[in-house]
Amino acid sequence: MFVREIKSEEMKRELTVKIMGSLPEWFNPPEDIPKKAELHSSMTFFAVCDDVPIGFAALKVHNPHTAEIFDIGVLRDHHRRGAGHMLIKACEERCRDDRRSVLTVKTLDGSADYPPYEATRAFYLREGFVPLEVFEEYWGRDNPCLFLAKWLSR
Repeated sequence: MFVREIKSEEMKRELTVKIMGSLPEWFNPPEDIPKKAELHSSMTFFAVCDDVPIGFAALKVHNPHTAEIFDIGVLRDHHRRGAGHMLIKACEERCRDDRRSVLTVKTLDGSADYPPYEATRAFYLREGFVPLEVFEEYWGRDNPCLFLAKWLSR
């Protein structure tokens, strides 16, 4: 497996639709996927490949100090094989190269009691992210947002 940056806006859109569309437990409602694909087209975008792209990470820059993993997804058959870790590392490297010191991510908080996200939260914790705050209204009361961050040493 290897990671490469995708520059083509069209390829970013295609990969977003393909991968997010295959993971309805994490990316719903499905009508939001084309909107996300359009947002991703202007972001820094990495694909992890195993002959073909099997996952992606879209990195949103907030300011000179921070960037956010806006969305990340890996095809189900490739979960727990290191692809997500490789994408996180690519995002971290880009942030360090750009002299950013904090990488953030938002995910569904455990208070929502939605099993698919238990592994997602555990993944971010293993990657060194720490929970900072829960925003109960960010995505709506039924979808509390857990905000996590990782300090990036230079």
